[in-house]
Amino acid sequence: MKEAVKTAPKIGMISLGCPKALVDSERILTQLRSEGYELSGQYNDADVVIVNTCGFLDSAKEESLDAIGTAMKQNGRVIVTGCMGKEPELIMNKFPDVLAVTGAHQYEQVVNAVHDAVPPLHDPFMDLVPAEGLKLTPRHYAYLKISEGCNNRCTFCIIPSLRGDLVSRPIHHVIAEAENLAKAGVKEILVISQDTSAYGVDLKYQEFGWKGKRWATKFQDMCEALGELGIWVRMHYVYPYPHVDKVIPLMNERKILPYIDIPFQHAHPEVLKLMRRPAHQEKTVERIRNWRAMCPDLTIRSSFIVGHPGETEEHFQFMMDWLEDVQLDRVGAFKYEPVSGAKSNEIELQIPQEVKEERFERFMAVQQKISAAKLQQKVGKTINVIIDEIGEDGGADARSEGDAPEIDGKVFLRDAGHLKQGDIIRATIEDADDYDLYGVPA
Repeated sequence: MKEAVKTAPKIGMISLGCPKALVDSERILTQLRSEGYELSGQYNDADVVIVNTCGFLDSAKEESLDAIGTAMKQNGRVIVTGCMGKEPELIMNKFPDVLAVTGAHQYEQVVNAVHDAVPPLHDPFMDLVPAEGLKLTPRHYAYLKISEGCNNRCTFCIIPSLRGDLVSRPIHHVIAEAENLAKAGVKEILVISQDTSAYGVDLKYQEFGWKGKRWATKFQDMCEALGELGIWVRMHYVYPYPHVDKVIPLMNERKILPYIDIPFQHAHPEVLKLMRRPAHQEKTVERIRNWRAMCPDLTIRSSFIVGHPGETEEHFQFMMDWLEDVQLDRVGAFKYEPVSGAKSNEIELQIPQEVKEERFERFMAVQQKISAAKLQQKVGKTINVIIDEIGEDGGADARSEGDAPEIDGKVFLRDAGHLKQGDIIRATIEDADDYDLYGVPA
């Protein structure tokens, strides 16, 4: 206990400006104190100093710059936040060695900057929350969110109006969270966002250091970094941009799982135009074929919307032919619903509900045959699976590399009572139906 208290990092705070800024400072310190940081009133005793600036008047800016200068001279490890954070160039030009600059009310960014400068001391005997945080998933897998918001403006979607534009997490924060999950026993990480392959574009792919190596905040670097963890890493919500090609070899090498979730939503160019979908549909088929040549075991899952406003019978049949041609491994479909605020509600041709139902049934019948045929090809093969649940009858529910939890199929195993949740084993497939596999531990 004494050792934990003795080595707890200390934070100094200089708070300038109005009472609103003072409340911001209090909230930042409250969060840091709850994480085990100690507070210091001395420059020479603090591991890092936070300067909460005021930028309302020129005189206030000068006072803030003086405070930053004093903190840099007396301590040298300084994080700047507050109103002057809107002018990071002014601060960085005068003090290029400050650790970070954030804007007003950006509590999370300030706390993250402190974590980067001096990580919190986690005491498993005292802390109420584990280092990896609290999870609602089973212990052996976890979701890893890499960004918020979206820059796309799809007509059927209102996510940007709810969550704003794309805001990527700096890559060293993503890597740190993933490492904590792996240390806590997580065997599978599922990477999620609104547009995973656009990761980092808002930060202009800014580089950050992590354990002696520089990583760019971009899709490929993230995949490479997570691929070093030695656990399953599954990619969701990836748009088929050209730079995704560079990640497929990592899947073939099993650095990350040979699984990619691409929300195509439709196949006909005219409907995709009505949807305002990103990426070029006419190149998608060629790209998929190239991916499969690079990684023969690649599983591609997707989702589609049937009955989108403006979708004619010709458009729909084109999508059916496309499905037959491309042979996607896992597919889900949704009947279009007029979400309040969605631009697609304004399209003149609205599809009657009975037509949506009929097209949905036809769509799923086509995909069911494709899925059944693909799963039959796995009978007799030995594949990698992860154990989700052990049954009382000695059986087990598992998933293959091509199955994400909750949305894809399962691998039902017999004679598996000796295994435990989270085990990754080899299993021999003995049978298959339309969506699931059946087998035995190899």
